[in-house]
Amino acid sequence: MSTPKLERVIAYVDGFNLYFGLKESGFQRYFWLNIKSLVQNLLKPNQTLVGVKYFTSLVTNNVEKRLRQKAYINTLMTVEGIQIVYGTFQSELAHCNICGIDSRENNEKMTDVNIATHLLSDFYTDQFDMAMLVSGDTDLVPPIKLINESNTNKRVFIVFPPNRVNDELRKFAKGDMVIGRKKLADSQFEDEIVSQEGQKMTRPVTWV
Repeated sequence: MSTPKLERVIAYVDGFNLYFGLKESGFQRYFWLNIKSLVQNLLKPNQTLVGVKYFTSLVTNNVEKRLRQKAYINTLMTVEGIQIVYGTFQSELAHCNICGIDSRENNEKMTDVNIATHLLSDFYTDQFDMAMLVSGDTDLVPPIKLINESNTNKRVFIVFPPNRVNDELRKFAKGDMVIGRKKLADSQFEDEIVSQEGQKMTRPVTWV
């Protein structure tokens, strides 16, 4: 009797969407999150994880936040199978219609484009059977719709971060779920991680 074929899964994680979902839910204690462990904890027995892509941009407008982010990214890089894909922060002029004052705002750019590009590239080169998209960003509807309406057995499954459920994404997804507190708690790094090169990364005190 032949062994059933496992469904190949690649996870595409929108780092800032996940971060702000946790923050707005009061889940700062779960920021020190092992993304690969989280994804593995979400898989079904008939699935196998073949890759994790984490999409983010380096913070440029706050030194303390940048240091915490860098420590976290360095920790993620100690995990085999995680690829970090960077976008950019851009400074833009914003006008307040209430007070009439113009001010500079730093906004993340390119993440949705990068995710869409990787999703479609991996789809067309047969890298996955299921794409697990961890995001609640409506801008990702077009690639989700294209893949899920294609004449293939491939699909995009949405994993919503806390406080990021999006009905528009849900409409075009082939399955969805919301990350719960227990999955987050079960997927944390140890408080201190040492890389193969001897670099020590410690959970920031504000993330305890």
